[in-house]
Parts: sequence; structure tokens; C-alpha cells
Amino acid sequence: MQRAPALLAEGQRRARAGDLVVDLAAVSAADSAALALILDWMRCARAAGHALVLRNPPAGLASLAALYDIDGLLPLERAA
Repeated sequence: MQRAPALLAEGQRRARAGDLVVDLAAVSAADSAALALILDWMRCARAAGHALVLRNPPAGLASLAALYDIDGLLPLERAA
């Protein structure tokens, strides 16, 4: 994820400003850097008293989270 530093900063800013909903419908793959980024956004949101929701996560993200045994931590919202 070459854009990780910019995405990290933008997500932190938005998570501190209010509840953050991230639509991942356009994301086709995710790696451990994506999980680290998401966990940091969650930390920032919670510290500010806000929520983070991940909409339409790619299947690979849930699988990777399960591999690391953190799938129960991620605020995933799948399309109905």
C-alpha cells in the first residue's frame, strides 16, 4: 500500500472529527498494511468518542483478519 501514509493521516483526521463510515466496495484486495491502517483509525475514532464502520469489505479483508484472530474487532457492515 504505497498510499498508506496519506490514507492513515486522512483517516485519523476524519475519525477525530466524527463518526467515520468507509465504503470499501472499490477495494479488491487488502493486506496487513490495510489492517494496521484500519486498526489505527479505530483507535483514533474511539479515543475521540466516535465510531468507525467499514462497509462492503472485500472477502480477503475478513479472511486476513480471521487469520490474525482480530476479525471480531473489525466493525464490518456487509451489503444487504
